[in-house]
Amino acid sequence: MSAGLKGIRLAVIGGDDRELYLIPELQKQGAYIVGVGFENASPISGMALAPSLLDVVGQVDALLFPMFGTDERGVVKAKYSDKPIILNKEVLQAIPARVPLIIGFARPALKSVAEKMGIQLVETKSLHEITILNSIPSAEGAIQMAMEATTITIHGSESMVLGLGRCGWTLARMLQGVGAHVTGVARKASDLARAVEMGFHAVHFTDLKDKIGRAEIIFNTVPHLILDPEMLENVARDTVIVDLASIPGGTDFEYANMLGIKALLAPGLPGIVAPKTAGRILAQIYPQLILRHLTTTNVMVQSLVEVRRDEV
Repeated sequence: MSAGLKGIRLAVIGGDDRELYLIPELQKQGAYIVGVGFENASPISGMALAPSLLDVVGQVDALLFPMFGTDERGVVKAKYSDKPIILNKEVLQAIPARVPLIIGFARPALKSVAEKMGIQLVETKSLHEITILNSIPSAEGAIQMAMEATTITIHGSESMVLGLGRCGWTLARMLQGVGAHVTGVARKASDLARAVEMGFHAVHFTDLKDKIGRAEIIFNTVPHLILDPEMLENVARDTVIVDLASIPGGTDFEYANMLGIKALLAPGLPGIVAPKTAGRILAQIYPQLILRHLTTTNVMVQSLVEVRRDEV
């Protein structure tokens, strides 16, 4: 049993089922956990509950927010709470400079305010080690959704993956593994070459409009509007679209619905389809991330103290 977090106080704020698995794993490593937004969850041995976010921000060494971050108003999703948890200006002003705010997805407004206030904001959605591991439950969940939504098997289907990034590659490989005819769509020549090497059909995004009509299942991983009305006009009406991109996705869902195309938005799949695995993935990555930022902060504080001593 590792004790790498011994003596460190962590606040876990909101979230879903993955946090219920993350918390015990962090406790095994010696962390003391204070939970905000877990009053309706089954009690977790050794975890204290704080009545509000404001009550806890100055009492811990690091703040752990959910992977999906907050909504536009700063509201934190908390599956096991009936009370709103809001990351507002009052809360942000109360966060000490030494305390990192670790969050999956940070909206631009939060980034801007954190920078102005000198808050250590750590956005984890872009970390390769988390995204690559999370791509496994994301891909499995996306394929499950497609299986439930289509009238055909994945085996033998014409499946198209838009975007060959960290999630796209995993998804394309899994689809190939169950017998789908996979088309990978990308912009970089190196990604298209790798797609061919792996046995996929390769299509550049500039050619997508001419090729998309043959797809029976489309998986989008690009967080920009790719499947706009003009593109959707070329999609077969019985095609199923599973969009894994961050909200609002890369699909014009209203127009797809108008055309009779079944389009599903599927954000946060790891926490939905495999919360235990997703929680353990975070527990693998967070300890070193926390320790690294706490160490950096201590060094900065010590340097500032030494400078001030020299000035005296």
